[in-house]
Amino acid sequence: MNLHERPHHPELWPLNDSELTRESWKIFQVMAEFVEGFERLARIRPSVSIFGSARTPPESPLYRLAEDIALRLSEAGFAVVSGGGPGIMEAANKGAYQGKSLSVGLNIQLPHEQSSNDYQDLSLTFRHFFSRKVMFVKYASAYVVLPGGFGTLDELAEILTLVQTGKTRRIPIVLVHSPFWDGLLKWFRDVLVAEGTISASDIDLMTVVDNAADAVDAIFDHYEQRDFEPSPEERERLLDL
Repeated sequence: MNLHERPHHPELWPLNDSELTRESWKIFQVMAEFVEGFERLARIRPSVSIFGSARTPPESPLYRLAEDIALRLSEAGFAVVSGGGPGIMEAANKGAYQGKSLSVGLNIQLPHEQSSNDYQDLSLTFRHFFSRKVMFVKYASAYVVLPGGFGTLDELAEILTLVQTGKTRRIPIVLVHSPFWDGLLKWFRDVLVAEGTISASDIDLMTVVDNAADAVDAIFDHYEQRDFEPSPEERERLLDL
């Protein structure tokens, strides 16, 4: 069949005027989230974004580990940014709240599971995951990722993609608790590298640690030969992020 014999495209899905107006005006809601995020976060530097499961209970060793990491980072002068909810997010905000630097929560409105924790010096609330993800990345000097579910993996994949493609600067990506991550990293090596869908060097974008001191050291080791602030070239890239 040649191009001219192709059947007519099916009719567009019908929308009433109210639905179409709502879709069109949603752009202003998105714009408002970006503007507020940029204005409130741009001066909070250096900062570290911490991720992990909303379902981790306070009695879990991982909760206490996240709290310890955040406290150490806060005492070292880093603002700590989390998703603002329960579990690992709460532990991160709680640890930072006990330290001398800001505890920041980027909350998300969800039908279930997400509720804001009480340990936030600065709290923002988003309707859209994609605008919230930009805020996690744009001003972060490092990512610390503890065990979590789909949302945590989504944030990890986001920063790996942006660093790998050069859309953002190289920052430390620290995976905490090796028993949780070993299987995924093995799959990266045995399948993704073997299939050529990523390079072997892409594995080096991540550092795996098992305690709070090593997590903090991994960040400082990265910045031993450079400043925490982006270079002029990196700042231009971040403006386009």
